[in-house]
Amino acid sequence: MLVLLAGIFVIHIATVVMLFVSTIANVWMVTDVKNSSVGLWKYCENGVCTQLNVSDTSSLKTVQAFMILAIIFSSLALFIFIFQLFTLEKGNRFFISGAVMLLCWIFILIAVSVYTNRLTDYFKPEKSHHGYSFILAWICFCFAFLTGVVYLVLRKK
Repeated sequence: MLVLLAGIFVIHIATVVMLFVSTIANVWMVTDVKNSSVGLWKYCENGVCTQLNVSDTSSLKTVQAFMILAIIFSSLALFIFIFQLFTLEKGNRFFISGAVMLLCWIFILIAVSVYTNRLTDYFKPEKSHHGYSFILAWICFCFAFLTGVVYLVLRKK
């Protein structure tokens, strides 16, 4: 049981760190033509980053907001889990931390889905590919779901 708690705690910390990196780094889409990349905040070309100009600013702001909400809720779920770990009675489950983590999962799903649907055409499709920030966001999506479900089923012994 202790190994399961430690493992899920490590996965949760990894999720929080990867969410930070995914949101901050400007490598959601990459093209090799001009050695440029685009993220949620900036457009970078040859190491020089400028303000991001997209035609659909409401979609970009939606993705930014939901990624920030995912970071907040993932961090909050981590603190709630630690709090519940020391205050919860034996035999009870970590319902609150699981529910908060599943909210984080939904926020990541919304952010990445909106980005995929609305913002992946910044470069010409045949000359670009998804960057590591986009892939990290999808990995965080899987980890958040796994962590949330395990928290819901996990009992304190």
